[in-house]
This record gives sequence, structure tokens and C-alpha cells, in this order.
Amino acid sequence: MADRTPIIAPSILASDFSRLGEEVARISEAGGDWIHCDVMDGHFVDNISFGSAFVEAATRHTDKHIDVHLMITRPDHYLDRYTPLADSVTVHVEADHDVAHTLSRIRAAGCLAGLAISPPTPLETVVPYIGQFDILLVMTVNPGFGGQPFIPETMEKVQAAAEWRAQGLADFHIEVDGGINTATAKIARAAGADVFVAGTAVFKASDAAAEIEALRG
Repeated sequence: MADRTPIIAPSILASDFSRLGEEVARISEAGGDWIHCDVMDGHFVDNISFGSAFVEAATRHTDKHIDVHLMITRPDHYLDRYTPLADSVTVHVEADHDVAHTLSRIRAAGCLAGLAISPPTPLETVVPYIGQFDILLVMTVNPGFGGQPFIPETMEKVQAAAEWRAQGLADFHIEVDGGINTATAKIARAAGADVFVAGTAVFKASDAAAEIEALRG
């Protein structure tokens, strides 16, 4: 995993749901590396997006890495619905579950295990789980809705996590999600991020392929 080549993960939350298959295929052909799926339950975050049937439908139109982000209160209750569909599954450190056990279950299912942290949460909350996750997802907006402005202060977490990697504490991807465009991706990349979730910037671009290349830097 030491390769830090930028990975672009377009978020289907910003796609036209009425044309999901076409949208996923279009973005895959445009060069998206991962397809990011934001699952929201209306409880952990104040929005409802889609469930496992929607994710399964998306998988039929791409052979790209499926990156599922569970913004739900009890990810452990629903994990088995998503691991068969995904290549990586990310859960929140703030959610109501045994974090270590959930991460272990994700890995046991053959997926990369991701741990997400929201802007108000101190980075120290993920320290007990270093070595147990393959992806650290740093939310760069408050989770729940797409199209929010990037929060620059979250880069302190990215920098600290990158230092953990540099010190050899663990090897993991640092993923950023929220308000990512070419300008903010450059900031996050300089801080140490290597996976960039972009919704509106990619799906609403007049030239998605050019936008994806620009996000790579």
C-alpha cells in the first residue's frame, strides 16, 4: 500500500439517480479510480441517501473499486449487506458500535477496512485503532450533505495521520471527503492525503475526464 499515487473516488451522491447506471459507467470511463458510495440513515446524519440495493445496482455498471462509506448509527448491524458488494467499507469512529470488532469483520470479509472521523472529533479517538484500519477517512465537511464548503482546519488531522505513516506506525490510505475540487485537492495532497472523494466537481463537470486528471494534480 506504500504507493501514494493519487486515487480519485467520485461520489455517486452527486450523480443523477434517475440515470445511475449511465452515470457510473460514464465516470468509470472518464478515469475514476474508485466509486464512492455514501450510505446515510437519517439518524447518524440528518439525511437519507440510499441502501444496499442501490449500491448493488451501481456495481453492475463498473469494474472499479467500490468504496462504501457507512454514515449510519449501527454499522455493525448492516455490515453483511455491504461487504459482499464492496472493495472497501468505512465506518465512523463516532458511531454506536465496537469499532475494533467492526474493523476486524470488514477485513475478514475480504475488504479494506476504513475508519472515518468527522470535523469536530479529536484525532486522538482513532489512535487505539492504528494498525486495524487500511483507510483513514478524514471528513473535510460535516457529514450528511453534498456540496458543502471545505473546512481547512481538518488538514491538521491529515498532516498528523501522514506523520504516523512516516513514523512507520502503520500503512494506510488517507482519504478526504467533502468540498473537494482541484484547489482543495491540492491542499489536501500537500498535507498527505492520497484518496480524494469528489462529487459535484466530477459529476457536474463539462469534461469529467479532464476534471479527474486535474484532481490528480
